[in-house]
Amino acid sequence: MQIWVDADACPGEIKTLLYRAAERRQIKVTFVANQIQRTPPSQFIESVLVPSGMNVADRRIVELVAPGDLVITADIPLAADVVAKGGQALDPRGELYTAANVGERLAVRNLIDELRGAGLMNGGPSNFGARDKQAFANQLDRWLTRAR
Repeated sequence: MQIWVDADACPGEIKTLLYRAAERRQIKVTFVANQIQRTPPSQFIESVLVPSGMNVADRRIVELVAPGDLVITADIPLAADVVAKGGQALDPRGELYTAANVGERLAVRNLIDELRGAGLMNGGPSNFGARDKQAFANQLDRWLTRAR
């Protein structure tokens, strides 16, 4: 069991929480990105550098994830692929994607994408804030507790 991080778009505050969780819980956390990730030295923290390109990091995560693993991502299609492989995904805002809910979330995401493409909806998610960070920390702690 380990944690994989879609690191290119992951907020710095979430990365810091994950560094601490890796050490405290002694769980392997791997950051996958197409840019070099500066991580603290630890036997529990590593990074994987992938080539630039659309969804290259996502595809690498899907290749590497195993049943029971957790993936940190805001990318709902990636979360759906992870769940299909037997893992779970956690959004940096604290939403846990499982087999019970990822299909619905993917459908809503696709609908919103279509509405934006047609010019019927604009804007995006609100700025990442303290409530999001706390929701993530709480959900990560619950996942880690259940996983042990």
